[in-house]
Amino acid sequence: MWQETNNKLYRAFEFKDFSTAFAFMTRVALIAEKMDHHPTWTNTYNKVEIWLNTHSAGDVVTGKDKKLAEEIDKLFV
Repeated sequence: MWQETNNKLYRAFEFKDFSTAFAFMTRVALIAEKMDHHPTWTNTYNKVEIWLNTHSAGDVVTGKDKKLAEEIDKLFV
């Protein structure tokens, strides 16, 4: 579940291992590139953390962030 704090959407994802986490990040990267909207994220072993906000709108959450979050959620099944 995404949380909105400090003008960012945040969610942590946990996977069975590093390879699965990295594969998820690759799929997210392809969607983000297509949307021209790129996340701030980290990966440590099986955990991926993502923060979304729109830099061009003054670093606040916009519809672009919410749409990307929806697309990311579709990948995490």
